[in-house]
Formats: sequence, C-alpha cells, structure tokens
Amino acid sequence: MIRLSVFYPTTEGATFDHDYYRDQHVPLAVKTWGLGGAEIDRGVNGPYVAAVHFRFDSPDALAAAMAAEGTQAVLADVPNYTTITPVMQTSEIVG
Repeated sequence: MIRLSVFYPTTEGATFDHDYYRDQHVPLAVKTWGLGGAEIDRGVNGPYVAAVHFRFDSPDALAAAMAAEGTQAVLADVPNYTTITPVMQTSEIVG
C-alpha cells in the first residue's frame, strides 16, 4: 500500500481556504483518481496548516493516477484555495 501525502507548510502572509479544499479540491482529486476517499488534516500545532493523505494499492496505481487525464485539472485548481507551495511525500505503508 502506498500513501501520497500533500503538506502545506505554514507560510507567513499566505492564504489557505480550508472549506474549498475540503469541499471542492480534495473531492476533485478523489474522483479523478478513482479513490474511495482521502484523509484531510487541518493543522492545529506544527509546521503545516493542512495536509491530505491518499492511499493507492501500488506504486503503479499512483503512477497511473499522476498520468491520468484529469490530473492537470487537479494541479491547476491549487490557486483556487491557497498561495502556499505544497510539499509532496510518497510513503510505503508498513504498519
């Protein structure tokens, strides 16, 4: 199992619309990539204002999602909710 996490670092002067992110952006990604859902975090204490975690069955499934036709629309939607440059991490779930 593979997890793609997208983190949004706390950045002075930046904006982040949590409602749009939860209600519009993440559902767009889930639908585009054919996933069953995602885990969305709203930062309370720490270096990130938000994060999302997507699960894929394999590295090949993640690669197929990134190459999907709608992925460009997902990426193009980022300015609609934040001025923060996201940080992505791919992890193998081991426990």
